[in-house]
Amino acid sequence: MDGGLAYLVTALGCLVGVAGVVIAVVALRKGRSGTRPKAPGDPFRDTDADALRGDPRRLKPGDIVEIRGVSYAVRGSIHLVEGAWSWAEHLLDDAGGAKRWLSVEEDPDLELVLWTAEPGATIAPGAPTIDFDGRRYAWEESGQARYSATGTTGLDPSGTVRYHDYRAQGGARLAFEAYGEAGWEVGRGEQVHRPEVMIYPQAGAGEVK
Repeated sequence: MDGGLAYLVTALGCLVGVAGVVIAVVALRKGRSGTRPKAPGDPFRDTDADALRGDPRRLKPGDIVEIRGVSYAVRGSIHLVEGAWSWAEHLLDDAGGAKRWLSVEEDPDLELVLWTAEPGATIAPGAPTIDFDGRRYAWEESGQARYSATGTTGLDPSGTVRYHDYRAQGGARLAFEAYGEAGWEVGRGEQVHRPEVMIYPQAGAGEVK
């Protein structure tokens, strides 16, 4: 084999080798891109059937929320932050003037609790267990959070709140809250499930301090 032919054969061999490396690299990139995990989806995304019921995390003053067939107007909202944790409480009025509130938090699953004030209660927090209205509640957690209020809440626009939370067998809740320098307010709560809640957002609803 003369020198020219040998050079040509060698050059062709190098080209084939380079082409093989390029094809392998492209295939590897395609393989990696095909197995890249997708970002987790939002359970309340517009394409999800549950989105038709509304997103409780976006409740605001002026919205209407229907819980177990009863319609309530959201008259005020309180957003609370403690360290890296945050949650919301929404004050509700029904057509008869009864006042409740709905707490919304992710722990990490969405948890909704409907609360009723107990203004006549004479109990105080601090004990490991509390007996109230025929139930025994066990201490669950306590702390202090900062809050910001919008709508009609009867509170300053911002401040601090102390709380103690208790739970009974079956999931019933008992809560104590003290905003600023005020005394303890007592509320009794029960968990509600997503299918029991329908939200009707009011676009452009104003917020009244």
